[in-house]
Amino acid sequence: MTDHVLSEPLVHVAGATEVARDVLVIPDRRVQLVPNIGLIGGEHSVLVVDTGLGPRNAQQVLDFARDYAAGRTLFLTTTHFHPEHAYGAQVFAGEATYVVNQAQATDLATKGPGYLEMFRGLGEPIARQLADVELPRPDVVYGKAHRLDLGGRTVLLQAAGRAHSKGDQLVSVPDADVLFTGDLVEAAQFAIFPWFPPHDIDVSGTRWLAVMRRLAAEAPQVVVPGHGEVGGPELLTDTRDYLQLLWDETWVRRAGTATEETIVEQVTALMVQRHPRWAGREWIEKGVKCMCAEHGW
Repeated sequence: MTDHVLSEPLVHVAGATEVARDVLVIPDRRVQLVPNIGLIGGEHSVLVVDTGLGPRNAQQVLDFARDYAAGRTLFLTTTHFHPEHAYGAQVFAGEATYVVNQAQATDLATKGPGYLEMFRGLGEPIARQLADVELPRPDVVYGKAHRLDLGGRTVLLQAAGRAHSKGDQLVSVPDADVLFTGDLVEAAQFAIFPWFPPHDIDVSGTRWLAVMRRLAAEAPQVVVPGHGEVGGPELLTDTRDYLQLLWDETWVRRAGTATEETIVEQVTALMVQRHPRWAGREWIEKGVKCMCAEHGW
């Protein structure tokens, strides 16, 4: 999914920071293929959000979560099925109850093997972390929404519907006004479009934009993106506005006589001009091509 993974994709639990009462984030440190990982605590249980890439990273997360929980029951959820978010869940078996939405469970079962092989091909550091992966099977699968009682605190798990993937999941902590978005939102980074025809065309720019309009209107106080620094509601509006501009500029050119190659070149130049410091420029082309397909190219 990227052409230049440079660093070993290792989770460092020592950097964990409390962003609200009994809500911690293990930050990605801007290392590619390392996600932001969450721990949400209640009186009797702790929910872990995402695992890191492979069982070795996940073991670090599990050990940290076990110490942090201090005897409280553990739950695990993942924001979507992509390897750096979910392909360490096997180490939580017998230690935590793994909860996801039905669409994500289906993605794990049907697309998981293909993504595992694709990511192993990204280079030796990634292949090493994925060497002993066993694709996870969730313990609890829900439909559209699931309320998880942690004791004095309820966490809401919501299936976002098809957007970045078919099984995107939002994790919200209402009493703390915290939202974990997974890769629906990144900080200071162009939206990641996993557009790999003919193998994977599940990402939907139009539906993603609709999700972001709703989330931006809700404006939670603390937003934990899939990658990048924790922020506030501006992360949601930044993503919404980027997707809207991507759609608008692609549509203007798609309605004319420009070729897809020309559209990609022109829209990429515009987006880089608007956001010169954002990472992940390689994803702009994927986004344009996805939008072109949704325009009925």
